[in-house]
Amino acid sequence: MPSFISYDGYAKFLDALAGEYDVLVPIKRDGQRFFRRYHGQSADLVVGEVRASDPLKTFFFRPREQVAEGFESVQPSGGKPLCIVGAKACDLKGFKTQDFVFLGSDGEDPFYAKARKENLVIAADCTCAIDTCFCLALDVTPYPLGDFDLSLSALDEGYVVEVGSDKGQALLANHAALFREATADLITKRDRVRAEVTRRVEENIAENGIPKQEELEGAVQRNYDAPLWADEAGRCVECGACNTICPTCHCFFLCDQKDEDRMARFRLWDSCLLKDFARVAGGANPRSQLWMRLRNRFEKKFDYFPKVAGIYACTGCGRCVSACPAKIDIRSVMKRLVTDA
Repeated sequence: MPSFISYDGYAKFLDALAGEYDVLVPIKRDGQRFFRRYHGQSADLVVGEVRASDPLKTFFFRPREQVAEGFESVQPSGGKPLCIVGAKACDLKGFKTQDFVFLGSDGEDPFYAKARKENLVIAADCTCAIDTCFCLALDVTPYPLGDFDLSLSALDEGYVVEVGSDKGQALLANHAALFREATADLITKRDRVRAEVTRRVEENIAENGIPKQEELEGAVQRNYDAPLWADEAGRCVECGACNTICPTCHCFFLCDQKDEDRMARFRLWDSCLLKDFARVAGGANPRSQLWMRLRNRFEKKFDYFPKVAGIYACTGCGRCVSACPAKIDIRSVMKRLVTDA
């Protein structure tokens, strides 16, 4: 049965969590939503609305992380774990891809594994939709259904709270005085908000003619040599923004840095749109043309991962649409994959 916490109670709850976790909360400034460290309640803190600009993967798979000192591996740091508040369902789906890569049969990444085990995820419903939202096309609802410890549904009175893990259940038990059982009226209000946001996302999908994921089965292979890749790549400036902002992209490279006293190895995010991404020793490059690299991005999301992991590696968050300076729109490419075949 869902619980309920008032806004005053929620502030006290975050204050208590800040003693154990480094708490990150979503804020909104000048129309932009992003995470910052919690320093008490403020007017710009927004738990609902839509996803932040920074993807959730940032706090589990760091953009830059030292993995070795000299020839010895570096162990993950023992600092405070993170509590990420306001994670949306589109980001939570990203865990399925990241878990497959970093916790899969090829071996467990100790840095990612530690973060997944120790970090606390407090998810939240979307309470509105922006024009780049198309999560429902990828079978993601605009409200969390799993992969969280606690989930918040914002209402005028406070938050309806759902538990998603033993860790979340323990938190409710430890702070029981702040929570009470959610009434049927509150749950009805929550469901009404969810239905309205769902309707808005469905309108986005209909207006843009975005195909559902079942329509995309086999579409990349049918269009493997189609002109659409060169058409779309003609505008690409090879900045890699679409990869770095994506909640499912996970590629990295290793870089050694040396000074007079020490040598350190770092893992850094990489981008399959960059020319050197696939280049091998001797200078050969199997994806020497930009259109090949663009095709690779879509092949991974809509062909490779469905085949090897049963996952479409796109969450419908729309971040890449907003981030691309060349205005390459993943929704248009998806539509062409279905209609141009």
